[in-house]
Amino acid sequence: MSPRREPRLVFLLTVAQRRLQRWMAARAQHSGVTAAQSGLLFILGQRDGVLMGEAGAALDLGPPGISGLVDRMAAADLIKRRADPDDGRAWRLWLTPAGRTALAQAKAGLVEVNARLTEGFSEAEIDVVARWLTSLQTRFPRGEDQ
Repeated sequence: MSPRREPRLVFLLTVAQRRLQRWMAARAQHSGVTAAQSGLLFILGQRDGVLMGEAGAALDLGPPGISGLVDRMAAADLIKRRADPDDGRAWRLWLTPAGRTALAQAKAGLVEVNARLTEGFSEAEIDVVARWLTSLQTRFPRGEDQ
């Protein structure tokens, strides 16, 4: 009996992530909203007026990343950026009417993505995968957290 071959988890995870990103990017051409933009829309849909830094942390983006994302989304009139009334150095983010429409479209698209991701797997199997992926965030923290 030959020894069990170790699964190539990093390779499998990387290929899966690339394919999913390409599939989502192709769909974004039709909707006009990228996956990163959808992420910020979802955050603002739950908590409109969130601090820009909090949104960046939730999306695992550093200051340059969230700043660029906010700039692009403000230019597309999906969000508005306003100075925080209590701290002039901080910015709060708000959905615009166009942003609310884009959020509704992103939510509808998420149903399809989740259906494709979970097709053929039991709820228990998906729970294990979700738990494993979540554990990676604490096992491999952001650079500044190490």
